[in-house]
This record gives sequence, structure tokens and C-alpha cells, in this order.
Amino acid sequence: MAKLFHVPLSPFCRKVRLSLAEKKIEVELIEERYWEQDPDFMKRNPAGKVPVLRIDGITMAESASICEYIEETRPEPQLMPTDPIARQEVRRLVGWFDDKFHNDVTSKLLYERVNKKVMKQGYPDSKNVKAGAKAVKYHLDYMAWLLDHRRWLAGDVMTLADFAAAAHLSSLDYTSDVDWNRSEVVHDWYAKIKSRPAFRSILADQIPGLPPSRQYTDLDF
Repeated sequence: MAKLFHVPLSPFCRKVRLSLAEKKIEVELIEERYWEQDPDFMKRNPAGKVPVLRIDGITMAESASICEYIEETRPEPQLMPTDPIARQEVRRLVGWFDDKFHNDVTSKLLYERVNKKVMKQGYPDSKNVKAGAKAVKYHLDYMAWLLDHRRWLAGDVMTLADFAAAAHLSSLDYTSDVDWNRSEVVHDWYAKIKSRPAFRSILADQIPGLPPSRQYTDLDF
């Protein structure tokens, strides 16, 4: 069985978990306190980051390359289009959420509210929290614009771009940092993807001392 070294609310780990689950690949989840830099973990990934996936006799790191490997070795169900232009758009949006959204929003809300508490690094920085709360509105509006023109974020079918976005938003939803009333089309998109079987293990995540928001597990939120 594959093994995934992860942190429950990490959007990068969640993106990999969603890909594995959608393709019905059984995986053992091993929670890794990567910030403690355990020597055994550092051997798996000298960068000291999660996720790390052990599968097919090899160990790999970095969520983007992991998801590409999963797609190339287990192509069904398809999460990347065959058309080169469509594939580029999926990669662009994955990069958008894992880079811009992460820097603008996730690092300023999730990391301040949750990571600092778990890692015992002090209290949230109010300036960062305010900046993240402002930035998430911009990103939700951009998603609404995309979904006004497309059935899914990157086109007419669900792709890895949707999983990348859902990974970040689901982590933020745990702490009630997403205003689902801001856009009906974004709400409906998340309701669709949240209802997929691949989401079940994610919705079961619990952080000791930090209960999830009321709507976190509610499929009819």
C-alpha cells in the first residue's frame, strides 16, 4: 500500500490526497510533524516539507510532481486534459492556487490561525489575518468569473485545477475563513466537489483543540 506523509490541513497534502482518492488508490496516511525535522523524515525529503509519497517502490516529494506522477501512471479517471492548451490552463490554475492564493491567503489565515498554534509559535499576527481576509475576496471573485464562463475552473470537465482550489478552500473552511455567500456559483462549485467520495477522508480531519467550523462537514451548507 502507498504511504503519504502529510499534515491534515496542508492544502498541498490535500491536493495529493484528493488525486489518490479520486483514482481509488489505497494509501496509508502518516501524520508528519515536519517542523521538528526528524532525521528519518529529512532522509525522505531533505527540503523538510510535506507531502511525501511512497509508492511503486519509490519516494517522491513536491505536490505538483507527485500529482503528475499519479496522473501519468494511473490515467483513469483523467484529471489532466489531453489537449496541450487545455493542459496548460490546468497547470496555470494549479500554479495560481499553490503560489498566488497560497501567498495571498492561505499563509496569512490558515498558517496564522492554525500552524502557529500547532507549532507553538505564538499568537496570530493581526495584520496578516486582515490582509488574508481581504485577499480571499479577490480570489473568490476571480473564481466566480471563471465559473461564469466554464462548468469547472479550467473548462468543461473537472481537473486537477479544481482539486488544487478545493484543497486550499477546504483548509480555510475548517476555520470558517470562506464567505460562501459571496458568490452563488463558487458555492455551487464547492458543493459539487465537496460531495465527491474523494472528499470523505478530508472532511473527517480533526485538529486537537481546534474543532472545525459548523459547515465544514455539512454537504448542504
